[in-house]
Amino acid sequence: MASLNVYSALVVLFLTCGAAMATKENDQVIKENHCETQMGLPCVLEAFTSIFETGNISNKCCRELVGLGKVCHSALVKRTLEYPLFKDLAPATIIAKSIHTWNNCLLLIDSPAPSA
Repeated sequence: MASLNVYSALVVLFLTCGAAMATKENDQVIKENHCETQMGLPCVLEAFTSIFETGNISNKCCRELVGLGKVCHSALVKRTLEYPLFKDLAPATIIAKSIHTWNNCLLLIDSPAPSA
């Protein structure tokens, strides 16, 4: 029985340290790349809504999102998922929506403008 308790304690310790390291890693990426200052607030809100709720993102905001870069985009989404307010969300679903939004924005800004 004691070995089960030790094992349980090690698992909890491992998971806790892993979460703390992930948080620190995301914060470091965000700080080093100045991720929080590269998009305007209206576009941040559009991107947030398209990923964490249900909404669309405009062409203008797609350009800002892609200009932000995939590293910053991923780190910001992962850090947002770490906030207690979002603890009830399914991380896999949010990551999938994040990738979907990113890919749609890439397609949108890479496609030629329609001719008049």
